[in-house]
Amino acid sequence: MALVSLTPFSIQLASLTQGSRNNWFVANQRGLISGPGISIEYQKFLYSSRFPKFRRQMEQRPSISAVLTDENSDMMQIEEYTDAVAILDLDPGLQPYKDHFRYRMKRYIEQKKLIEKYEGSVENFAQGYMKFGFNREKGVLVYREWAPAAQEAQIIGDFNGWDGFNHKMEKDQFGVWFITIPDSGGKTGIPHNSRVKFRFKHGDGVWVDRIPAWIKYATVDAARFAAPYDGVYWDPPHSERYEFRYPRPPKSTTPRIYEAHVGMSGSEPRVSSYREFADDVLPRIRENNYNTVQLMAVMEHSYYGSFGYHVTNFFAVSSRSGTPEDLKYLIDKAHSLGLRVLMDVVHSHASNNVTDGLNGFDVGQSSQESYFHTGDRGYHQLWDSKLFNYANWEVLRFLLSNLRWWLEEYRFDGFRFDGVTSMLYHHHGINMAFTGNYNEYFSESTDVDAVVYLMLANSLIHNILLDATVVAEDVSGAPGLGRPVFEGGIGFDYRLAMAIPDKWIDYLKNKKDKEWSMKEISWSLTNRRYTEKCIAYAESHDQSIVGDKTIAFLLMDQEMYSGMSALGPASPTIDRGIALHKMIHFMTMALGGEGYLNFMGNEFGHPEWIDFPREGNNWSYDKCRRQWNLVDEDHLRYKFMCAFDRAMNTLDENYAFLASNKQIVSCANDEEKVVVFERGDLVFIFNFHPENTYDGYKVGCDMPGKYRVALDSDALEFGGHGRVGHEVDHFTSPEGIPGVPETNFNNRPNSFQVLSPPRTCVVYYRVEEGNKVTSVEANE
Repeated sequence: MALVSLTPFSIQLASLTQGSRNNWFVANQRGLISGPGISIEYQKFLYSSRFPKFRRQMEQRPSISAVLTDENSDMMQIEEYTDAVAILDLDPGLQPYKDHFRYRMKRYIEQKKLIEKYEGSVENFAQGYMKFGFNREKGVLVYREWAPAAQEAQIIGDFNGWDGFNHKMEKDQFGVWFITIPDSGGKTGIPHNSRVKFRFKHGDGVWVDRIPAWIKYATVDAARFAAPYDGVYWDPPHSERYEFRYPRPPKSTTPRIYEAHVGMSGSEPRVSSYREFADDVLPRIRENNYNTVQLMAVMEHSYYGSFGYHVTNFFAVSSRSGTPEDLKYLIDKAHSLGLRVLMDVVHSHASNNVTDGLNGFDVGQSSQESYFHTGDRGYHQLWDSKLFNYANWEVLRFLLSNLRWWLEEYRFDGFRFDGVTSMLYHHHGINMAFTGNYNEYFSESTDVDAVVYLMLANSLIHNILLDATVVAEDVSGAPGLGRPVFEGGIGFDYRLAMAIPDKWIDYLKNKKDKEWSMKEISWSLTNRRYTEKCIAYAESHDQSIVGDKTIAFLLMDQEMYSGMSALGPASPTIDRGIALHKMIHFMTMALGGEGYLNFMGNEFGHPEWIDFPREGNNWSYDKCRRQWNLVDEDHLRYKFMCAFDRAMNTLDENYAFLASNKQIVSCANDEEKVVVFERGDLVFIFNFHPENTYDGYKVGCDMPGKYRVALDSDALEFGGHGRVGHEVDHFTSPEGIPGVPETNFNNRPNSFQVLSPPRTCVVYYRVEEGNKVTSVEANE
């Protein structure tokens, strides 16, 4: 969830102030790709030649796992390790902040050692769901709840007629309330699928009813308007439990992510179910050659319109779409199709709701006896939500256990962490336009408690599931976010390239086609830290919410209602719109990162916007669904955008260009409106000019030989005009002196000539003799 108030600049759009010019990786010379012939591979070569001691230090440095698990290690060993944090060698621009990195690494190691001392290991600590909440133990049901501010406590529910007189709980010295409920007649004391609540009396002598914090399922009476949620004891008999049948798919070198919301995934104006999504939508995702599904709004949230970001029950699946067993069916079905599943996890804040949320346990006690900070520090002004106290022992147990629960109980393959910017800084990114100056990231504004939690979380996730994929949603562009914990980083595998969609939206809203700058676009797409992987996207759910429009709707607007028939010629607006829709998404994918993300429906240019049922729209579901019929109708042009989306993914499947470190922009011509670049072994030519066709256009390349079309946005099957010949062989010519870039063409040692029509992108592959690799279209 993006911070709606701040200017969404990240490090990728850093304004180059004098301070930021002195920082190692903020601008182009610090490991970013911009301009002719500057590749990631070459940057790494330059880096390793300038800093040869880094490899030696890493080889000589003791393993962090040894430092953290050796019972005989003492503070001198901790100081020795933190005195040589690897990330400082990786990015010399961070050297002025070495004390900050050493401090947070020291805090991380100390916290980890404390957990190991009192809980055995972080992995054991993160099994809190086996102790807290409801658990079966040798013929009895044991319920535990951390509520140190409570004076008295009871468990109530359907099983005792909501009268807790005979089910009073006891409290231990750590503020944990507990009760043992024996089985009766061979049956559990609380029946499966029955409602329960935690009743307690606080210091004012008032009794309140709350949903248990560790509840696994919560429901609401849909027949009652604004009815509160009830906790549900979920322990189905073995005959009703879903048993997983398929193994997790292997981790892909490059995630091609399909972001989806189950509730709004159907064509009908209602909430769709997990099983409907599994049976109806997953095959579409697989057909378009995505390899990963990212599910939003899985954690229970009482307000549907929050898009799932105001979580009320952290261990419970959203009951609107079905039961826990239904969600397991969905994930298993995805795995059977070779799709990995990421969960959109929200640990940056919690719903402000009292009656059905975690906030209900806050009755004015101190921060150390609460899940949240007290006062202003515990409240997010923009989100109207509560902020966790990440230094609290039980909060750490709760959140770390939450991650392990979703990984092991439901077999998710990783997470996308929402709102990381809000976690990293005490100001939460509010009214903060990040420029890329390192002082913005490492100061008293940094919330080190949250940083340590994220380091623990990422370390835990990868220890439990070695092949997990963990993505950070961070607007600030914090250095080190995507580096391993043992280097002093925060440990995420990828970060979302959040500045890219903002650049496209700015161009579409504010610039005429002939005002588009190829240099600025290519800079925005390539301006990233080469040592930290990014997930690129042209639009996600954020760009489609009420008040804004999808890229397709920005391009074609009202004509999408009447001009999408493929039975006749396209109008100029539709022709332009479909052409640019393909180019924008493909250029973002090919140049913007090491992975790609698309939001459900945008692959075929879903029109309009997203608007959840609310009072302001008379609780309508009309804009809270996906109109799959648009892409399924053969006579409509939506099918062309969907087919090209499939071809984009297939191209990466065949050539693995996203996994390549070779990324070279050899031409970004503002007058011609042409961008030429190489990614992996492919050559990409984007012609954004609205009118000009360039015949015999000369493009630079690395390897000599014969080149052919691998993908062409102007192909007829993609709604184009079929102007580029796919059977034409393009032979290279040498350029200048080998090994002397300044004598080459655009710093490339070879070149070949192509036909480049307006508003088209064409990809060429080098033909290996005897290799029958063909174009993507031919493979479809």
